[in-house]
Amino acid sequence: MLVTSSRLIGAPVLSLQTGAPVGVTSEPIINPDTLKIIAFKLTHHVKNNNILDVNSVREYSNLGLIIDSDEELISADDVVKISKILALNFHIVGLKVETKKGSKLGKVTDYTITPDDFTIQQIIVRRPAIKAIIDPELTIHRREITEVTDYKIIVKDEEKTIKARAEKEDFIPNFVNPFREKQPGYAPSNAEETDD
Repeated sequence: MLVTSSRLIGAPVLSLQTGAPVGVTSEPIINPDTLKIIAFKLTHHVKNNNILDVNSVREYSNLGLIIDSDEELISADDVVKISKILALNFHIVGLKVETKKGSKLGKVTDYTITPDDFTIQQIIVRRPAIKAIIDPELTIHRREITEVTDYKIIVKDEEKTIKARAEKEDFIPNFVNPFREKQPGYAPSNAEETDD
């Protein structure tokens, strides 16, 4: 199951210990090297610890993110890796998307993640005005991404992507439908010749 980032922002964080919300997610902290959410900043939390490490999340459900207790929450300085990523101030939404050849594809407006490991699987790109007439949005899988910088995401060349999609669309299944009526020229197998 894939989840859009818009469903993750503003999601309640629930404690199994108390059965009550301990905060609300406000911003994902994304590692640009792996394109994985490593933590969330929280709002509506009374204590100083307002960071939720995704390793503490037991489950993501329609109710929100479920953790054991509010003792799982940390401050920005508690984990070196998280504090280093926070210092980068990396935000994927709004980044420009280009091909290796420099063709501009648009800007990231959203992305999808797998909730079991919070890895970004796809980016949703809004096309520039002229290209939006034909195709207003592109969904680009993470395997198409070749590089992520502070200002843009570089993907494989558009022509290759289009050709790969076209090849997939030309696929013709080669299975036999057992529920289809017998066609002219159909020869029954030995097991089927029991109508005598």
